[in-house]
Amino acid sequence: MDIHEYQAKEILAGFGVAVPPGALAYSPEQAAYRARELGGDRWIVKAQVHAGGRGKAGGVKLCNNDQEIVDACEGMFGQRLVTHQTGPEGKGIYRVYVEGAVPFEREIYLGFVLDRSSQRVMIVASSEGGMEIEEISAEKPDSIVRSSVEPAVGLREFQAREIAFALKIPPALTQQMVRTLMGCYRAFRDLDATMVEVNPLVITSDNRILALDAKMTFDGNALFRHQQISELRDKSQEDPRESRAADRGLNYIGLTGNIGCIVNGAGLAMATMDTIKLAGGEPANFLDIGGGATPERVAKAFRLVMSDKNVEAVLVNIFAGINRCDWVAEGVVQALTANPVDVPVVVRLAGTNVEAGLKILNESGLPIIAATSLMDAAEKAVAAWRGENGGDKVHYIKAGAN
Repeated sequence: MDIHEYQAKEILAGFGVAVPPGALAYSPEQAAYRARELGGDRWIVKAQVHAGGRGKAGGVKLCNNDQEIVDACEGMFGQRLVTHQTGPEGKGIYRVYVEGAVPFEREIYLGFVLDRSSQRVMIVASSEGGMEIEEISAEKPDSIVRSSVEPAVGLREFQAREIAFALKIPPALTQQMVRTLMGCYRAFRDLDATMVEVNPLVITSDNRILALDAKMTFDGNALFRHQQISELRDKSQEDPRESRAADRGLNYIGLTGNIGCIVNGAGLAMATMDTIKLAGGEPANFLDIGGGATPERVAKAFRLVMSDKNVEAVLVNIFAGINRCDWVAEGVVQALTANPVDVPVVVRLAGTNVEAGLKILNESGLPIIAATSLMDAAEKAVAAWRGENGGDKVHYIKAGAN
């Protein structure tokens, strides 16, 4: 789960990371008022969206007076900010964050991520802050400092000092840098984050180290332990299909293709998408219904897939171990009976209670395209989507197929 910049800064400030004073606004007039409250003579107005690259896309504006703040906000509110991370659809702007402009001497990149290969928290830092880490890695790889944290002891102060020395932080500011590193690490560890990024972390003209921008991402599977983090979720920044799936306990990721997928198991779901691509089609989603799917859960998954208007065919691929084919079949029948669809449905069942599942589908009288293997299912789904079944897209499941 992602959160907004202002939320990440509030969290990091609670762990001892220094951030500039700022205030949230929901209208141009409120933004101007917030600037007057903050004081000063120059302000930064930042669109609050879950995406990087806001500055290049026009989502960050430097303003010198109330009118410039109002004009900047009027150009943001209600618009969709398109960056390299949002895709062409962009993200809606419904709130802005106003900060006093901070003169600074240096920009630093600082990130904490999970390194799955070493199974440790990896600290990535660079003296080339203000750039995206992908750009830094491509253009100035020698500037990147990496340090992994031993999980048994956590980040130690000597390790934080080594990072500060590698970044050539002035000796007088080393302790501030150590405090910043330790605070970011504690926030990462204590709140089950999967990423903490401060870019840029700056050294100001009056010798302070401040986090001018911040991002945090959290492990969705650990949110039950952190109610205060769950409450920061902003559904307006999420794919509505993924929001509906999350609210129903389903693992769903929306894609841009036309063939909807209902699969049990993440590995099989990925294999199904790859096979659809191999057969010449494009998957519309990743959907894992889990290992213990009930008929009601399968029906929910079916309705979720069909809520995507781009779906022109559906492939149900179930290999039942913990799951049961008869449960899946009952869910498909339940979904298609309650909400008939006008797109072809391909079903491939294998494993536990496959005969019972196939019998349920056969006796339902529903038009189903039978498949005997994953490749066969993918090819038939693509052919049905293209209307290549000789003008007849309907075949019935026959009991005994596998």
